[in-house]
Amino acid sequence: MVPARATGVEASGEDVAVLCDDGTAVIGSQLLVAAGRRPNVDLLGAEHGLAIDDRGYLAIDSRFATSVPGIWALGDVNGHGAFTHTAYQDSQILLDPERTVDGRITAYAMFTDPPLGRVGMTQAEAAASGRRVLKAELPMSSVSRAVLDSETIGLMRVLADADTEEILGATFFGLGGDDLAQQIGLAMQAKIGYKTVRDALPIHPTVAEFIPTLFSSLTEL
Repeated sequence: MVPARATGVEASGEDVAVLCDDGTAVIGSQLLVAAGRRPNVDLLGAEHGLAIDDRGYLAIDSRFATSVPGIWALGDVNGHGAFTHTAYQDSQILLDPERTVDGRITAYAMFTDPPLGRVGMTQAEAAASGRRVLKAELPMSSVSRAVLDSETIGLMRVLADADTEEILGATFFGLGGDDLAQQIGLAMQAKIGYKTVRDALPIHPTVAEFIPTLFSSLTEL
């Protein structure tokens, strides 16, 4: 599956059509645009004295301390995640002196229908990393549980490093995609190689049972 890029927007009767560079159009009743976000540290005034990183976020150390003693930055403003779950974990880390934000693996989801779950590198990022990348992909129409639940839209994709066996990332668009991304995120956080996940015994019939199947069918990208 090759993703298409939007090239324009036009009316389609009472609906709206997003034109794509592959010649197709996606038509819907509403168009939502995600314009991104940036920290509004300018509201602190020009003399706030806080160091800013090259992306415009407040610079922090591994324990959220800013460049000004006594000030810590948690949540969206620190550039270490723009999600409810990352902000919540920031507070958990800060309250535990033994923990740091270093090395955190951030999984996330879009709660569409079906949901999209993602973690780690995208396929494009992996291809540009200089690594020898392995990839496996499976349509949800081949997943037994998805067929049983009549939810066969989407796909499952995993990426791994051929030399180190490191899991590089995963994308799950379909039934349970949000929960599947968390499973891979946990393996990545624990630095578990893909062969260990491949050899795990899955429960049938679940969507997750096809994660070992994917890691058993990796081919070079």
